[in-house]
Amino acid sequence: MGGLGSSVSSGWGPALQPQTIWCEFRLSSYDPCDVGVTAAARAISTCLTPIRKVNRVSRETRGLALDTASRPRKAEPLCPSGVFPAFGAMRLPAGLGVLCLALCCLGGARELWSGDHEWKKLIMVHHWPMTVCNEVANNCEHPPDYWTIHGLWPDKSGECNRSWPFNPDEIKGLLPDMRLYWPDVLHSSPNHSVHFWRHEWEKHGTCAAQLDALNSQRKYFGKTLDLYKELALNSTLQKLGIKPSISYYQISDIKHALVGVYGVVPKVQCLPPKSGEKVQTLGQIELCLTRDLQLQDCPEPGEPAPQRQEAGPGGTPILGLEICEDGPVFYPPPKETNH
Repeated sequence: MGGLGSSVSSGWGPALQPQTIWCEFRLSSYDPCDVGVTAAARAISTCLTPIRKVNRVSRETRGLALDTASRPRKAEPLCPSGVFPAFGAMRLPAGLGVLCLALCCLGGARELWSGDHEWKKLIMVHHWPMTVCNEVANNCEHPPDYWTIHGLWPDKSGECNRSWPFNPDEIKGLLPDMRLYWPDVLHSSPNHSVHFWRHEWEKHGTCAAQLDALNSQRKYFGKTLDLYKELALNSTLQKLGIKPSISYYQISDIKHALVGVYGVVPKVQCLPPKSGEKVQTLGQIELCLTRDLQLQDCPEPGEPAPQRQEAGPGGTPILGLEICEDGPVFYPPPKETNH
């Protein structure tokens, strides 16, 4: 913690009094109250760029802060959720000055929330492994023969919190279901699935964490698994008689059948026919939810339909995945069961 002493003595914020400390939190859509003292002390030790200038810091205040940071204690919430405004100041006891300084540092130098990441809806994305494997040439061995999770995506997102890296230890209790329902279908190695989950968390989960129900890694992955089971797309398609087959379906029939079950309009995506192919191939089905996690129509009035899909598992590009056109569609069965 030598860095803390040198940084504080050279200046960090407005003049500090022995009993109170003021800190400006520039943390749009982020609740710092989930950060523990231990994490705050660690953040200060690794983030030494001054954000504010301090005219003076009393010896007493600095001593209390150092004592708080160095005293072993269990990380725990330090204040009620939601008490920090997006732009404003919050008075904290001097003993928590270390936390305040850490949050100032993280909020400025680390760009916790960079740009405009406010979103309106979540997209529960299911993909069909056979289509993913047919499109991307790689080590795609024994893909699941059921729809798996691609991700739970805010409709406007992208690495909202760069200081919140993926930590596999936080989802240890979810791993059996994660491996079963949310695998990296392109690779058989468990390590690749971890890379896939890291990609999903850092790109999408950090943005979804604006919701209390999704504001931790365990909550984000756990709730996504819950939604996958509740929506039960695999059994729904089976009950509707929509099964993988060498025969073709009409895309309108698939959409209408899904609307009849879920009561909302889904987004169905396909791969356009390649050279020598006659029809598009079913690849992905999205069901959309409000911020209250209630189903809603995916296409909204006046909303342009995106034509290109983002990267696949682990960031591998999936080329040409588009909104399905009206007409026939191929729902490819697993290769070993083609009949």
